[in-house]
Amino acid sequence: MDHSEHTDHAGHLAGAAGGASWGTATKATLHCLTGCAIGEILGMVIGTALLWGNVPTMVLAISLAFVFGYSFTLFAVRRAGLDWKSAIKIALAADTVSIAVMEIVDNSIIALTPGAMDAHLSDGLFWYALLGGFAVAFLITTPVNKWMIGRGKGHAVVHSLH
Repeated sequence: MDHSEHTDHAGHLAGAAGGASWGTATKATLHCLTGCAIGEILGMVIGTALLWGNVPTMVLAISLAFVFGYSFTLFAVRRAGLDWKSAIKIALAADTVSIAVMEIVDNSIIALTPGAMDAHLSDGLFWYALLGGFAVAFLITTPVNKWMIGRGKGHAVVHSLH
């Protein structure tokens, strides 16, 4: 890989206090949120369309959130030239904590919002709880990503590949 066009990667990651910048953490969290949102919404739509109960629908939604969250990183590092085995290891290392925190927070918000678990896709409450959960999850996951990237973990591993 030719990295000659890149500047010092430490400059991208370092903030004033020597850790990751908030901008880098925000980008990493938005990347994670995109995959999680696609997977979770798709899971909710499928589970609802198949008339599944809350638990199997949430299991599907959370599973798809991880699949889509990992796949965004997986395909990016594959484009960078990594073999499948290495790409999978990188995706797991980069995204597991971020996706897990996001899913725990998001699904807790949904579960704790009165009536949200019984709301249908056509109900405003369903979308309010889901989107509100994503917003709160973003706010909580961003500092987690900042901390991890500042220590060379999480998305810092992916960053070194581009």
